[in-house]
Order: sequence, then C-alpha cells, then structure tokens
Amino acid sequence: MIIKVKEPIASEYPLIKKDQLVFTYFHFASSEPLTKAMIERDAICLAYETVEKTDRSLPLLVPMSEVAGRMSIQEGAKYLEKPMQGKGILLGGVPGVNPAKVVVLGGGIVGTQAAKMAAGFGANVTIMDVSLARLRYLSDIMPPNVTTLMSNHYNICDAIANADLVIGAVLIPGAKAPHLITKDMLKLMSPGTVVVDVAVDQGGCIETCTPTTHENPTFIIDGIVHYCVANMPGAVPYTSTLALTNATLPYAIQLANKGWKKACSENEELKKGLNIANGKIVYQGVAEAWGLPHEEASLENKDPTIAAEIPVNKAVPPIGNHEPVSELNERVFQASDQFAFQTSAFAANNNPKLSNQIKTEF
Repeated sequence: MIIKVKEPIASEYPLIKKDQLVFTYFHFASSEPLTKAMIERDAICLAYETVEKTDRSLPLLVPMSEVAGRMSIQEGAKYLEKPMQGKGILLGGVPGVNPAKVVVLGGGIVGTQAAKMAAGFGANVTIMDVSLARLRYLSDIMPPNVTTLMSNHYNICDAIANADLVIGAVLIPGAKAPHLITKDMLKLMSPGTVVVDVAVDQGGCIETCTPTTHENPTFIIDGIVHYCVANMPGAVPYTSTLALTNATLPYAIQLANKGWKKACSENEELKKGLNIANGKIVYQGVAEAWGLPHEEASLENKDPTIAAEIPVNKAVPPIGNHEPVSELNERVFQASDQFAFQTSAFAANNNPKLSNQIKTEF
C-alpha cells in the first residue's frame, strides 16, 4: 500500500506494481494521461476525494478544502495589491473607504470557508450556489456582510461585473468542474480583478484557468489576474499535514488490517473511494470525463490462500498509548505511528527546531 498526498507524477508511473493499492488524491477527471497510466499499471486506486459518507459529505476532502478555502482569500488579498498587478484595493477597506467586493462561486466547504474569511476581513461578500436549501443555511450562519444569491448565468454575470475578487469553489465529486465563467465573460470584469480557481485540480470552473505552481502562481489574461495553483495547501505544509493525517489515518488502518477488498466491502465510504481496480474504471464520474467504459468494482476474494480471516483484537487502544494486543495489531499500531510521523515530517522543512517538535508530538 502506498499512501500519498498528491497523485503520482509521470516519473513514478513505472514504479507502481500490479495490484498495488495507492491511497491518495487522484483527481482523475482532470488528467487523462494519469487515468490511462493507472489502468495500464493495473493498480488499485482509492481516491481521497471520492470517499463519501452516507450524508454525502466527503471526509477526506474536507481538511484540504478548509485549508484551500481560507487560503484563497489570503492569496486573493495579496494579489489585489498594486505591486502584484491587482487593483490596489485593501480587502477590508478602512473607515471612510469601501471594502473590496468578493464573489464566491459555490457554497460547499471551500466556498463557506472563503466567505467566512473574507467576511472576517470586512469585505462585502456574495456567495452563490445552485441549492436553495444550502443558501438558506448559509444565510443563517453568515455575518451581515455576506449575501447569498442563486447561481445562474445572469446572476454570475451581474456579480462578477462589480467584483474585485472572484473565488471559484465548485465541485462535482470525481468529475470535471463546470465552466461557470467563460473567456468572453472576462470582458465584464475591470482590469486588476483577481480570480482564484480552487477547482483547478478538477479542470477548473473558470475557462481560462490552467494549473500553476507556487513558484509561478499567477498569469494575466485580458487584464484579469488568474491564481490557479493546483496544490494550494502545499504552501502551508505543517497545518495541511496534520489536518489531512487526522482524517486519513482511521481509513488507512482499516485498509492495512483487512486488505482493500474486505475493507471496501464492509465500509461503504471506502468503497466509494475506489476509482480504478483490476485494470478497469469503477467510478462513473471518471469514466464519463474521458468517455471510457465503467464497471462495478468486484470485491469478491478469489484467492484461497488469503480467504481465511485473521483474528484480530477489536479493542483498539489510543495510538501512542498502546495496551497489550495481538501481535498483528501491535504491528499495525507501530505502522500507523510511523505513518503519522513520516507524513508530518516533511512539514519540518529542514528546520531542526520544528523537527524536534514533531518528534515530540509523534
């Protein structure tokens, strides 16, 4: 089993073996080469972003969505500054001067966090969504400087024409994001307006957005500053690592204890995370994105050598405070401790003081 944060890159494709479980963010709907490579490698691809609870929430997408949503306002405010080729507007304004106008497309986790952050800065915020029920909920929880608006073409055009900062926060789990802002619609916005497309890792909800990096995060089209970093949480690795590990570790332990077939057959949340298995696409949204065939995942164990269950102690002690358990479970707890430490260690970034802090925590 390989546990990562981002999808495998091209140089890693040949290293992935047949029937190897890869548990990470894949975002297959935004990369046909990645999709075909994983099919050819015959890997078992379980995607963080499509693990789904019965209430339709996405528990492994939430931590990074929270980080990205908050960062979108932080970065957007920076690129509104004149040296960054923005309008030179302070997000929250000052007494006697109007604050910036922020438009958030999408009222999910990213959009909600972005709206909260922008409102906290003192900006005038409009958040848009296609769900009236969601808009009612947002109206109840948001401060007075946040307005909710039904998302449709007319309202989007009207809102972005007056916006200083636009946040793209649209998600269709496992599928490409729809283009809510086309290239022609950029003409409605005034020069120096900043757009931050958080959905860029799923194809983007702004037509002119293409993935950028932290080293070169922005580009300008028709006078509009585009910020399209595909891995925004990577800029704050300490926070992101701990937030993600808190969410993924319980699922990783299930997969390690039971194997992917048994874990997915017993846990519907994990089953929905399966995107590719046995050389076939088993997630409909990915298949539709590239016009490829889709099949249901086969979770039957046909190998008689591993058909028998290994008895394990069901009493799970807290990690880091181990009680006497079976030898198998002890190995799992040791592995989970090592996983938690290793996935957090890169946050230290060669900082000895931070390294010592992480070693103490784990």
